[in-house]
Amino acid sequence: MDQILDQFLHYLIVEKGLSKNTIDAYSHGLWRFLDYLRRKGIHEMPSVSKFDVKAFLLALKKQGLSTKSVVRNLVAIRTFFQFLMREGILETNPIEELESPKIPKTLPEILSFKEVEQLLEQPNPQAPLAIRDRAMLEVLYATGMRVSELTQLPMNQVNLEGGYVLVFGKGSKERIVPLGKEAIKWVTFYLKMARERLSKGKESPFLFINRSGRAMSRQQFWKNIKAYGLKAGIRKRITPHLLRHSFASHLLERGADLRSVQMMLGHVDISTTQIYTHVTGERLKKIHQRYHPRG
Repeated sequence: MDQILDQFLHYLIVEKGLSKNTIDAYSHGLWRFLDYLRRKGIHEMPSVSKFDVKAFLLALKKQGLSTKSVVRNLVAIRTFFQFLMREGILETNPIEELESPKIPKTLPEILSFKEVEQLLEQPNPQAPLAIRDRAMLEVLYATGMRVSELTQLPMNQVNLEGGYVLVFGKGSKERIVPLGKEAIKWVTFYLKMARERLSKGKESPFLFINRSGRAMSRQQFWKNIKAYGLKAGIRKRITPHLLRHSFASHLLERGADLRSVQMMLGHVDISTTQIYTHVTGERLKKIHQRYHPRG
């Protein structure tokens, strides 16, 4: 079964072109699934039944995994079984009609306009690393990028004169996102005053680099933004994704149409973007209750 899984992961990389993060998630979930099957005495994929898969998902739930994580594991298993059908290893798909657990919709937390400003103003514009951080925060809020898209953003995909970035998102899907005046100003300042000092003569294709001249890691940027959030006195849990949520919600609050926001975020399905309409709706209700004389 291990050899089949290796073939499947190779298929995801070569033919599907999925991102490393997605491949890692699929690999982790499926290794866990195969280990579960072995412990149950199942060593051949044609012997797996719908009830084995349901029992595995129930075991994950009992281990404390969220419904969202359980569904992610099921998606990986579904894709794996479809591959096995395609390769002729399975004649029938035992989970073809297995329903996914319903994920309760939770509204994402966002920052207010004032909190965003407080966060963006934290890096000291005198030090090269802080100038870089300010530019990264400005680009993140201006574009709504995922943190991996930001840290891996190549120089040649940034058009400061045209005022946009070319982003390759999940599944290598391409999208163009406007930068805005403030982000352009800070990226220009970073390129002029900080990047060369950080690179120390080393060549790097990436826009944002660390003190060693290499691409920033997601973990380092996550650590940095958390520190700036604490410094700003913001009590919410500060993450790069919080700025992505704020970007989408603030655009919709200012009158942007849902389809445009979907394109900028790189969502395949507009229903994923629609959750932000609920966020803005909830905020409007609170404003109405607070300020309307009969609220």
